[in-house]
Amino acid sequence: MKNLSILGSTGSIGRNTLAVAERFPERFAVRVLTARGSLEILSDQVRRFEPDLAVVFDAQSADALRRMLPNGIRTEILHGREGYRLAAVHAPVDMVVSAMVGAAGLLPTLAAVYAGKDIALANKETLVMAGDIVMAAAAQKNVRILPVDSEHSAIFQCLNGNRSTDLEKILLTASGGPFLDFPRARFAEITPEGALAHPTWQMGSKISIDSATLMNKGLEVIEAKHLFGVPHDKIEVVVHPQSIVHSMVAFRDGAVIAQMGVPDMKGAIAYALSHPERIPVGLPAPDFARIGELTFRAPDTEKFRCLALAFLACGTGGTMPAVLNAANEIAVSAFLARRIGFERIPEIIECIMERHAPVMGPDLECILSADEWARNAANSLIETTGGVYLQ
Repeated sequence: MKNLSILGSTGSIGRNTLAVAERFPERFAVRVLTARGSLEILSDQVRRFEPDLAVVFDAQSADALRRMLPNGIRTEILHGREGYRLAAVHAPVDMVVSAMVGAAGLLPTLAAVYAGKDIALANKETLVMAGDIVMAAAAQKNVRILPVDSEHSAIFQCLNGNRSTDLEKILLTASGGPFLDFPRARFAEITPEGALAHPTWQMGSKISIDSATLMNKGLEVIEAKHLFGVPHDKIEVVVHPQSIVHSMVAFRDGAVIAQMGVPDMKGAIAYALSHPERIPVGLPAPDFARIGELTFRAPDTEKFRCLALAFLACGTGGTMPAVLNAANEIAVSAFLARRIGFERIPEIIECIMERHAPVMGPDLECILSADEWARNAANSLIETTGGVYLQ
């Protein structure tokens, strides 16, 4: 029996993780659930799984959750930063599923690593912001970090049984999002509703916007660099609209190994939870005859500037990836709130990156300071210019 703590249980990854756990009650026990909001969904999850702990954002939300639960539920309700930390280090837990959205996932995930918990990692920002620190801590504590993102799970599976010295490059696939063939000149017309309508994946709002700008793929490049110990110039992004090939690995003898499957996160989640076993989660193999063809193309980094900015941040290193991520979170939030247009997202990020003097080899305090600076700078830029890029 593997005891799980699910950080971000009400999001897409969290809900799919619970679906896998519910399918295999003899294998997995849910001991901790956390969420920022979505109290109705969380209260239903608490009723179904009766975890030891449930954690929410603040005291008001904690009181509201208590009122929503029936008498007799023994789950302890906690809140705030300390509550999330306790969720990550809860003694009975064997594996922490890190599925919180954005930079908020860093500190709880790092606390779990220091506590010796294995990590099923869906929160890519943890490695984007502090990859060197997290991976070093995992090695010191003998902690396994198992990827949950479908692309990194695919790379992990392709590398199994192969020598890292034979690796030539990683081929990270991208669906291209909803605007793959939409004219760049019309990006100002894009609405939040249009950007949230992903053609193949069901995701939360922030990740859906990141997919539409290709920033999600850029963050995955930085994550892959740390997860697999490869330089960014050995990572290539390939647009694959069908989302059947989840990623590929090329070796020095010219061989390429691909991992394929239907676009459903339960497969990657189950593999992280059960590794090295494979468990049947009810997903069919792709129907290749019906699909007909699989297509690939190079990404347009002029049209989707966020991907180029992520490669730049990855190559620069130090605190620059944390600044990239923070500025992106603020810009995406502003777009969803209709404060800026879609086309302004990369312009804001680039402006903040140009203003930042990166610190090399930063400690955690320095990373968090850079994150806070970038958020303040991005908010100020949006407030004073409406997001207009300043040369």
